[in-house]
Amino acid sequence: MLQNTIYQSFCQLKAAQQHAFAVLIDPDKKTASQIAAIAKTCEDAQVEYIFIGGSLLVKETTQLCINILKSTTSIPLLIFPGSPSQVCEQADALLYLSLISGRNPELLIGQHVQSAALVKASGLEVIPTGYMLIDGGNATTVSYISQTLPIPQDKADIALCTAWAGEMLGLKTIYMDAGSGAKNPISETLIAKVSSQIHVPLIIGGGIKTAEKIEANCRAGATINVVGNAIEKSPSLIIEMAQATKEAKSFAN
Repeated sequence: MLQNTIYQSFCQLKAAQQHAFAVLIDPDKKTASQIAAIAKTCEDAQVEYIFIGGSLLVKETTQLCINILKSTTSIPLLIFPGSPSQVCEQADALLYLSLISGRNPELLIGQHVQSAALVKASGLEVIPTGYMLIDGGNATTVSYISQTLPIPQDKADIALCTAWAGEMLGLKTIYMDAGSGAKNPISETLIAKVSSQIHVPLIIGGGIKTAEKIEANCRAGATINVVGNAIEKSPSLIIEMAQATKEAKSFAN
């Protein structure tokens, strides 16, 4: 595929103060038939992106998941990797995550060096992403695996300065994540604080359970909302959340 086309769509959303909805699929948690069913629902709901990945993949199912999705939907597939082993060239793009909210050198640059040759050879569109863990009110798999502490939700200045640092280092998007199964999603106040003062697209994930929260995040300035855990429990939410995204207007509008 043409390089940077997915990232360009992120930037177009940001510039137009519009929003997108992404469904996150953890390959470990879904059977082949469930993946195909989710893909069909995403297609019917006109979901903009599908993210694939997890903090800890026990089974070697990423390739199978992407093959099923490719045969079922034309929605762009983005790898949201928990490790270099999750790179798959059949996807459309890779969120190349640098955990800028933590101080674990392996997740700032170490794993990137290990995977660089594989990523370079894959032909994937690479989207350098500043990944920020935000406290969601409970311990999550990603905070445990990454061995880092999340940024407290009431420390908005720390979150903003972290996002600024990532942007000034040349990262192309900022992803603020409360983690899968977070008790508390990221507040609209924090989203608005960061989104209003960075120029790159802002992705929000973790703990989003309702279409109303999707709409509130959009109004606060989230470019893309990502939902995984909630739709695992109730796949019909995909349609509701996609519709809320399309109807939402940002505060700036």
